[in-house]
Amino acid sequence: MAKAPAAEQLKLLGLQALDAKLHSLDVQRKALDSDPRLAPTAEALAQASLAAREADLAVEQAQTELVQAEQSVEQVTARIEKDEARLYAGGLSKDLQALQHDIEGLTARRSDLEDAELELLERLDGLRERQSAAAAALAEAQRASDALRAELDQRIAVLAEERAQVAYEREDYVRGIVPDLVGVYEKTLARRGVGAARLFHGTSEGSGMALSPGDLAAIRAAAEDEIVFCPDSGCILVRSPEWS
Repeated sequence: MAKAPAAEQLKLLGLQALDAKLHSLDVQRKALDSDPRLAPTAEALAQASLAAREADLAVEQAQTELVQAEQSVEQVTARIEKDEARLYAGGLSKDLQALQHDIEGLTARRSDLEDAELELLERLDGLRERQSAAAAALAEAQRASDALRAELDQRIAVLAEERAQVAYEREDYVRGIVPDLVGVYEKTLARRGVGAARLFHGTSEGSGMALSPGDLAAIRAAAEDEIVFCPDSGCILVRSPEWS
């Protein structure tokens, strides 16, 4: 059985307290990484981004349609002007009648195209309003996401600073304990999650359970410098006369 002076074993409680603090800080860090606000905020941002892209595409498509409609009106107007010029220039009566009929048809066609152009303009106005609203919603979603990320990053930075300080204190504290005992403690901590705990009035503070009479008798019978372990949690049990 490994041995270490009782006074050295008592130091393990201070080391365990520092390790418990480090563990607590690590748990807090993980909690920040999985903050329940992250997922809905990211989803809201993604939805707002998608809506903004769809609104932009709708405006872009309507603008393309409007340009095509304007070009169609210009083309029909140009044909009307050309036919009118030929009409005014005179010619055979039969040809003039055909030109007049063609001009009437083109004029009706231009009227329909202009009506469609007006409808496109009205639809484009509505789409631009939707685009503006989507852009505002996206900006708000981005602001909320940035604010949450900034909050979490600030809290993470505070935790990192505190953890670095506790880790430094641990390094300094370990130097004051005999190396062999530290080695046993580190192995126990790695396997069990708890390196050391008090045996207090027959109860292991590592497991929170009262030891059986047989286990308690065996531990009390062990020499003060012997390293004993909790039969339930497996951690080192630190004994002291005043705790018995």
